[in-house]
Amino acid sequence: MVLNFTLDFWIEEGRYVGKLREAPGVFSQGKSLEELKTNIRDAYDLVMQETMPTPVE
Repeated sequence: MVLNFTLDFWIEEGRYVGKLREAPGVFSQGKSLEELKTNIRDAYDLVMQETMPTPVE
């Protein structure tokens, strides 16, 4: 399944900073827009791993 999100970004102190509009709490930064996109995907994955319930055997 492919999910599409809106990346709001701006430049702050020479770095790209961004957040996902549809996923509150997912923020990241990068030296370039491409690095920001990679980092925001990683941040989203980490947030999803933390919020997913752990299966009980």
